Amino acid sequence: MQLHYGLDELKNIDIMEFIPVILPFIAIGSLLVLLALLDLYRHRKTRQNVLLWTFVILFVNTLGPILYFVIGRKESERS
Repeated sequence: MQLHYGLDELKNIDIMEFIPVILPFIAIGSLLVLLALLDLYRHRKTRQNVLLWTFVILFVNTLGPILYFVIGRKESERS
């Protein structure tokens, strides 16, 4: 019984088989980023820390847009 795989077995993996699994995650993540950036742009006058939220949305994958929608949109209501 072999407990681990070596680098030789990685050559035999067909990456095209994984595309139907990975593609929905990429699409949903891209859509979340786009919606968050559009919302931030539309309400840039009332949002605080627009530049910071832009970096969070772009560079914190999938979690960044979710954080913006949960935390960032409430900033303008407090002010």
